[in-house]
Amino acid sequence: MIETLPQHAPLVERLVRDFGATWVDEHTVQDWSRGAGERVLLLAGDPLRFPEGLDVAAVLPELMRAFPARLHVAVVPRRSEEAVAQRYGSQRWPTLLFLRQGQYITAIAGMQDWEVYLRRVAQALTLPPTRAPTIGIPLVSQHSAGDKGCQ
Repeated sequence: MIETLPQHAPLVERLVRDFGATWVDEHTVQDWSRGAGERVLLLAGDPLRFPEGLDVAAVLPELMRAFPARLHVAVVPRRSEEAVAQRYGSQRWPTLLFLRQGQYITAIAGMQDWEVYLRRVAQALTLPPTRAPTIGIPLVSQHSAGDKGCQ
């Protein structure tokens, strides 16, 4: 008999079941990211290839406790991780993506020491939105904000 691995690691499922995280995919992440407050998206990766993704999933509830009522967490299902990672320019597993009002803020890639997490999350909560590090050239209008352009 062939054993199959669960679709999601138990520590990742625990984030949704016990800590109020939301499942989002490439179709729902934008709407979810526009919600109120600071949004943190976990891209855990394949637990066999990237076992530290399970460590990040275990630490995330502790970060939620360290920043009470500040972090709204979502988890991306394995089948959608690549599409979401590409959308936000993430190239490393695991990654925590920080979003606010639908906009990219920053990312914390890999497993970090606790003090590093505390410092980087506190910093993320104060950073302004920026362009996600995706491939491509940002579009810039040739008109200044005060120029009415074609009429």
